[in-house]
Amino acid sequence: MFTVLFDQGSDGRMYGVWLLSGLGWTLSLAFFGWWLAFAIGLVVGIGRTVENRTIAILSRVYVEVFRNIPVLVQMFLWYFVVPELLPASLGTWIKQMPPPWGAFFPALVCLSFYTAARVAEQVRAGLEALPAGQREAAAALGLTERRTYWLVLVPQALRLIVPSLTSEVMGIYKNTSVALTIGLLELTAEARQISEETFQTFAAFGAATIIYLMLALAAYQLMSWIDERARIPGTAPPARRKSLRLLARRLPEGASP
Repeated sequence: MFTVLFDQGSDGRMYGVWLLSGLGWTLSLAFFGWWLAFAIGLVVGIGRTVENRTIAILSRVYVEVFRNIPVLVQMFLWYFVVPELLPASLGTWIKQMPPPWGAFFPALVCLSFYTAARVAEQVRAGLEALPAGQREAAAALGLTERRTYWLVLVPQALRLIVPSLTSEVMGIYKNTSVALTIGLLELTAEARQISEETFQTFAAFGAATIIYLMLALAAYQLMSWIDERARIPGTAPPARRKSLRLLARRLPEGASP
């Protein structure tokens, strides 16, 4: 079924190499997009819980705008509309960027801002899940609000929200496929090109589906490992706590699981 991937395409390369090229752009877009989204989302999420009302309102506006506009619409806005709103020289420079960078950077900005809004909500939920006594204890020790966040609240909140961030990591890989609409030849776009050239639609998109599935599973395993390493003691799921208690009973005295 997938033998078509070993056939030679119109440019002299095998179709499998086309998919690998698309995979490279997908990974680049997802990797850099995730770290930008995490940095922005962390700041915005903290802003949603601070006492300064102006910062809290601006943070909420950011979340509501970028979270509620479909990512496809945002992709078109960043690619077609934003360059027209910038100063003429800057807008012309952006529009004249050689491919694939002319599509890569708008897609990167779009996915970063969209995912950041979702990450911000996860960060906010993690901060609000912490006991109020955490802030009170920090204030009693004389910590400022900024130091309370960075030394006390944020480290704990991030450890709590690792499971929920897993879906955002997996989601950004899937959302990279929207970039094909502005001409970026990522994985889905390459699969479509193979389908159009060979009429082997099932093989082309079947291979792309398997690759996306492998990426999702790899991201899930990585985030599960991070969750295991970063989990706050005593916050393991009930089933896991029970299994740990049973294991502890079977271990020799003085040993630890």
